[in-house]
Amino acid sequence: MDLDILFQKSDLIPVIIQDMETKDVLMLGFTNREAVALTVKTKTAWFWSRSREKLWNKGESSGNYLHVKKIVTDCDMDTLLYLCTPDGPTCHTGRRSCFFQTIMEED
Repeated sequence: MDLDILFQKSDLIPVIIQDMETKDVLMLGFTNREAVALTVKTKTAWFWSRSREKLWNKGESSGNYLHVKKIVTDCDMDTLLYLCTPDGPTCHTGRRSCFFQTIMEED
């Protein structure tokens, strides 16, 4: 796929990380053209850190890499979904997923 199609609207696009086996949503990050290319090359998830303004490979400091098994895009081709096998917890808090704080729950 031509990566230019993904980055027509913005230099950064969201990427949703989902567990390949359980289908649990593990995290959301942002990626740029270079991070996607590195992800495809290394088969581990690379992102663009908006706070640090640099590329980062998830797991480079914790050892909890996200092994990317499949990449798909949404219908507008401006968001990616990485289906991954995680080495350990995805969240920096040590939790399996970054999504654990309930805001609303219907009875």
